[in-house]
Amino acid sequence: MSLILVLLLFAENAAGVTLLGHPPALGLDPEMREGTRATGPIIAAWYAVFIIPFFAWVRDAGPVARARVTPRLIAARLAETLRDVMRRPSLAAFLAASMLYRDALAAIYAFGGLYATLVLGWSVIEIGVFGIIGAVAAAVLTWAGGLADARTGPKPVIRASVWVLIAVSVLVVSMNRDSLFGVALAPGSKLPDILFYVCGALIGGAGGALYAASRSLMVRHADPARATEAFGLFALSGRATAFLAPMAITFATWMSGSVRAGLVPVIALFALALFLLGWVNKNGDRAA
Repeated sequence: MSLILVLLLFAENAAGVTLLGHPPALGLDPEMREGTRATGPIIAAWYAVFIIPFFAWVRDAGPVARARVTPRLIAARLAETLRDVMRRPSLAAFLAASMLYRDALAAIYAFGGLYATLVLGWSVIEIGVFGIIGAVAAAVLTWAGGLADARTGPKPVIRASVWVLIAVSVLVVSMNRDSLFGVALAPGSKLPDILFYVCGALIGGAGGALYAASRSLMVRHADPARATEAFGLFALSGRATAFLAPMAITFATWMSGSVRAGLVPVIALFALALFLLGWVNKNGDRAA
């Protein structure tokens, strides 16, 4: 909601007006692009204000007993946890798969706006609308994914989300301003823009459902007595290869000389994640 309001009131287009057709709010100078430049600080201030109730009224019971934590103890516990993972094939396969598809999804989030600018020539306003569509779709489809999770379990939701993201990635790679899957488009066709907006909705929705279902499946693999440790490992696996997709995109773009071809490694990461999901127990291995 904050992003929508800020974009409507402050972010200006090339003509110096916002989406509402007015100059930026607070008398900011459109010639200096002050409205667009102010969006970051305004959102930061918004976050700072509305996080106050959390710090003021949310209480944490805290640990029953406090133990002295040292780097040596952390390293020893991490090694013990990793050895335990190696003895649990379903958990190991899930962590590896989630590591890959979360890395690929983060790359799509990070490079989506850049891709729209370089390939489709979008403005800041159009990229902002793209982000809003993705955010709204994420809210709605994540809720729908939760309903599906309750009916079928998280693994089918994860599979379906990854397949949607593969299809979207293939569509994006196969599209530019002049053609779609190699078929020439009429000059000035708006089809690429419409399809990319649809892609934004699907990326936001599938991405939200994917993250929610992943946490649900992690619960089924976690020891209730050590749940925080399990989710710490889940977070660690999501960061361990955060460099992989950006590095692969950069290398593929450099080798091919094409921004579109640079996204092909993302499709490969999603496909490999689907392959690894084949070894994941849909009910987890918590009971064992």
